[in-house]
Formats: sequence, structure tokens, C-alpha cells
Amino acid sequence: QERLVESGGGWVQAGGSLRLSCAASERTFSSYGMGWFRQAPGKEREFVAAISWSGSSTYYGDSVEGRFTISRDNAKNTVSLHVNSLKPEDTAVYYCALMTGGDYGLPSEYDYWGQGTQVTVSS
Repeated sequence: QERLVESGGGWVQAGGSLRLSCAASERTFSSYGMGWFRQAPGKEREFVAAISWSGSSTYYGDSVEGRFTISRDNAKNTVSLHVNSLKPEDTAVYYCALMTGGDYGLPSEYDYWGQGTQVTVSS
């Protein structure tokens, strides 16, 4: 089974940035698209970003377009999310996920999820 482990979250002041990382345990990682979602308390899980298996295509949620950047390194079984120009509303637990379906923006299209990493943005 696939194991995904996120890291890199923390506390940051508004306007700051972080680099979130996701490490995968299986070599088949490179055959799948990968996504990042986030979830704040009391809120539904929200699509943040996704990247195709090859890294040639990327997708972003409207709320993070232009501020976040997703990338992957298949040789290292990792996917990263550079979160920039952070706002308090970006505060959430960020989850890495492996896509097995056909729609990057839907949580139901992802079968494997990490435990999440907390990002807290102060004003």
C-alpha cells in the first residue's frame, strides 16, 4: 500500500512562505497524478493544487492561483508545494494525496492520503 507523509508546515506571519513536502513509499508513485488539499476546522476539504504523473501539467484552486507552486521529483518519490504570500485564510491542515481517478479537483478521485501537516498563518 502507498504511504504518504507530509512535512514542512508551521506557523508563519501573513505574507510569508513555506515549503511543504510529501514523501511516498512506493515506486509506483511516478505513475499517478498527485494533489494537495487543505481542510480548516469546520470546513470541507478544499482542492489546492495537483500535478500530473510526469509533472508536465499542473492545476490550482482559484484561491491559491499565482501564490502556490506544486512540483514533483519522481526519482525521489516526492511532491512539494511552495506556499507563498500566505494569508490567514490559508490556515488549514494540508494533505498530500495520490490520484487514482480522473478529476484532479475532487477528493473522491484520490485513494491514498497522508496524515496532513498544519499551516497556521498569523495576521
